[in-house]
Amino acid sequence: MVDVSLRQLELFAALPNFPTLSAAAADLHISESALSQAITGLERAVGEQLCVRRKARGLTLTPAGVQFARRARQIVADTHELVLAAGDDDELRGPVKLGCYDSFATSVVPELLEGFPKRHPGVHIEIMVGTNEELLSALEAGRLDVALVYNVSLPLGYSRRKIYATELEAHLHPDHPLAAAETVDLADLADEPFIQYDATPGIRNVTDAFTARGLSPRIEARVAQIGLVEALVGRGLGYGLLMSRPNTLPVSVEGLPVVIRPFDPPVTVSHVVGIWPEDMQLTPRASALLDYAIERLGGYGRADVTAG
Repeated sequence: MVDVSLRQLELFAALPNFPTLSAAAADLHISESALSQAITGLERAVGEQLCVRRKARGLTLTPAGVQFARRARQIVADTHELVLAAGDDDELRGPVKLGCYDSFATSVVPELLEGFPKRHPGVHIEIMVGTNEELLSALEAGRLDVALVYNVSLPLGYSRRKIYATELEAHLHPDHPLAAAETVDLADLADEPFIQYDATPGIRNVTDAFTARGLSPRIEARVAQIGLVEALVGRGLGYGLLMSRPNTLPVSVEGLPVVIRPFDPPVTVSHVVGIWPEDMQLTPRASALLDYAIERLGGYGRADVTAG
């Protein structure tokens, strides 16, 4: 039998999260020499080099090491699940590490944090809010169980479940001529000053929407916060284009009213989805959390718009 401990697998599974061996050792509360010995022991057991350790260049996993870290992470996770499932009842217990895209986190995270623990009091939700890039990186490194993101420009290699439908909407000042209409045509806004939400995949959404109609936006300002987009719209400095979100009020952070109108014809119709690496098994707790998110948020969206 190969002489490999679970502790060795835990340590190696964490290595992709760190640029150097010293950084990994500090975070894992182990001496650098002890961590190095654990890695060397694994390499001897598997008969292959798993990482390159150079002081000047930091820590680099070999291709075999990358695959080994993935498998080790799954083994460690399965072991933890085995222990958590060893109770006498079927109650879910343990943590769920949930990531959420920052632009809609305030619209969905409070709903989940309030209701889900009441249904499953033995489960603790740990939240990470970030950009697409940050969430994907955390998923790949095993720091998250599942992440809620837009189903736009996602790379291959992820399983996904639809949570709710969403579409691009126009955010207008109440005195804007189009504010009185029930719906808006994108062509009617093309020559207006546009406050662009400058983040991925928001930029892609807007670019695709205008390109599909043979139009170009007149960008007045680029800002990286949705609250700032709505604040500028509330002061009449331009219009905004944002994906629809549940649990939101038509008001800026300064308390100024903002008029939100859907497009006709609809543009950039998509979904918010829960994603996780397809080579990783979703824990029962994370699966239950997605079930709850669909139950509470799945009915959101216009009934006359079908998201692809």
